[in-house]
Amino acid sequence: MRLRLVPQETNFNFFGYAKYTFGASVVAVIAALVIIAMMGLNFGIDFKGGTTIRTESTAAVDVGAYRAALEPLGLGDVTITEVFDPSFGADKNVAMVRVQAQEGYEAVTPELILEIEAVLQEVDPSISFPSVESVGPKVSGELIWSAVLAVLGALGAILVYIWLRFEWQFAVGAVVSLAHDVIITVGIFSLFQIKFDLAVIAALLTILGYSINDTVVVFDRLRENLVKYKTTPLIDVMNLAVNETLSRTLMTSGTTLVALTALLVLGGDVIRGFTFAITFGVVVGTYSSVYVAKNVVLYLGVDRDPKKGDAPGTPFSNVDA
Repeated sequence: MRLRLVPQETNFNFFGYAKYTFGASVVAVIAALVIIAMMGLNFGIDFKGGTTIRTESTAAVDVGAYRAALEPLGLGDVTITEVFDPSFGADKNVAMVRVQAQEGYEAVTPELILEIEAVLQEVDPSISFPSVESVGPKVSGELIWSAVLAVLGALGAILVYIWLRFEWQFAVGAVVSLAHDVIITVGIFSLFQIKFDLAVIAALLTILGYSINDTVVVFDRLRENLVKYKTTPLIDVMNLAVNETLSRTLMTSGTTLVALTALLVLGGDVIRGFTFAITFGVVVGTYSSVYVAKNVVLYLGVDRDPKKGDAPGTPFSNVDA
């Protein structure tokens, strides 16, 4: 007997309140944009500039001890990452200590670097510092624009792909839903001032890929049903398509969330922002693939046989039925 999260056949009226679900999404996006404009983002070292100190030691790296030793210095954003490499011998333990640029300086001053090295040597006398590299705010500013262009480029490529595979209405719906996911996710990071770095940008691009996959699955079923049920109102065909793919959607999202929850709880501070972004993105992406992408298509209408079915562009017809 196969395990099912939902019955094999369902008949939920997903679009019975399309005006309200879509309106709630519009309000959420506007609220996220206002929050971002007013509160800004808590940029990490990648976007603010800083200094990376490479450490090597014959003793095992103790990230907690390193962090505790540096905490009294009041350095602000500090990231400590242990580096693993198969070529390292048993007596070579490497870590990267990244410290944000201090106020009034483009990087960490040489005097402060010496102070950091001194407190780390108190934790581990065998530690050495083979390299120190600094990134100024100018380079970090370029990274911000590169990140924005990466997200916009992904949205543009998806728009073209969906347009070629389906129709322009589907492409607009898909891109609007993806923009909805990204904006709300970034808004959450701004609201709670969660550290925003390049790992979060990678998470946002992952969200785009995950969300569009679910959207395309339902779009594909919708296209098949539009051919099969030529005289059925568009809203009913959409409800049928979502109900037919509901089990797959919940199973995929559910299993993904199980793995992400484990990473969120046990993964540690280094990947917590990345994992939180993907976890939240999976939830909001599953919602938007139905209540944003499909609502846009429902509003724009689909080019069906002009003598039968719904006329294109009929906004939310019979949604309260």
